[in-house]
Amino acid sequence: MAAAARREAAGGRVVHMEVGQPAAPAPSTAIAAARAALEAGRIGYTEALGIPQLRSRIAAYYTECHGVTVDPGRVVVTTGSSAAFTLAFLALLEPGDRVAVALPGYPPYRHILTALGCEPVPIGISAETGWAVTADAVLAAHRAAPLEAVLVASPANPTGTMLSAAALAGLIQACDAEGIRFISDEIYHGLDYAFPAETAVRLSDQAVVINSFSKYFCMTGWRIGWMVVPDALVRPVERLQQNLAISAPTLSQIAALAAFDGRDEMEAVKRGYEDNRRTLTEGLPKAGLEKFLPVDGAFYLYADVSRFSLDSLAFAQRMLAEAGVAATPGIDFDPVDGHRFIRFCYAGSNADMREAVERIGRWLAG
Repeated sequence: MAAAARREAAGGRVVHMEVGQPAAPAPSTAIAAARAALEAGRIGYTEALGIPQLRSRIAAYYTECHGVTVDPGRVVVTTGSSAAFTLAFLALLEPGDRVAVALPGYPPYRHILTALGCEPVPIGISAETGWAVTADAVLAAHRAAPLEAVLVASPANPTGTMLSAAALAGLIQACDAEGIRFISDEIYHGLDYAFPAETAVRLSDQAVVINSFSKYFCMTGWRIGWMVVPDALVRPVERLQQNLAISAPTLSQIAALAAFDGRDEMEAVKRGYEDNRRTLTEGLPKAGLEKFLPVDGAFYLYADVSRFSLDSLAFAQRMLAEAGVAATPGIDFDPVDGHRFIRFCYAGSNADMREAVERIGRWLAG
């Protein structure tokens, strides 16, 4: 990002595919609700678990999208999914506990766990595992040394891959049988293309489910997310929230409640992502990047660049400097094999995606 900003400051053109956030704004309904709340005057604290109306609306969302009934009492509104991970880890884990995470995977999983004194246990994914964490891999790690929890994202960052409903169910069943807590990162739900995303809420009332308004609802900077937790964790999480944050930002909660009325806008944004996905999956092979993981969901394409370089950081730096395309090196997500991969975020405009393909093609051919 810094290098791209320097290039732009010097007058250069950059196609931004490095930042994992939507280019579109929040739903107009959310913005209007926030504006009205500001004009009304005082914005104070809310209950630690969140505004009751928002908690009820989130619960209803699961019925609408997944046909499952969720007690609003199990819903916790958080300061983005980032705070939800911290709350979940503090409520579930003790220092020294081992937690399985996918590699490649979202780096803060590992970093937050380490900061809390826990041990992240990388579970490598590959074509042989369907680019997903498998029950066999988790059980093997558990036999080597007991796991306290498993954290899985579907759709996943940086890969964009998804677990099928059957695969997710099998993984949760295996964890439940061994007493391993299951944490499901569902922040990219709603952005599924290959097949519908399944929620762990349907499969287990003991799973901890984390979601956010950041991705589907395009509300990254509003810092507003939620958790669905087992009944036994509601009070512990409430006490943690009271002490760590008091409550999630009130203005953002008001906007989030109204965001559900803007889903038609968000579906239009999603159709734009699908167009971008098609542009990349059809165009990048012609440009020279023929190998990438299944582009199931989210708005990421994880491409194998080992044909051109075994140093993804150097590849990304050269692609920015020589082609004007900014993307994220795989080493950010995978210190083992990430040197072979680049993550492209396709949450921008379709014109930018077409331009990126053309620029990459000319650069690799030259």
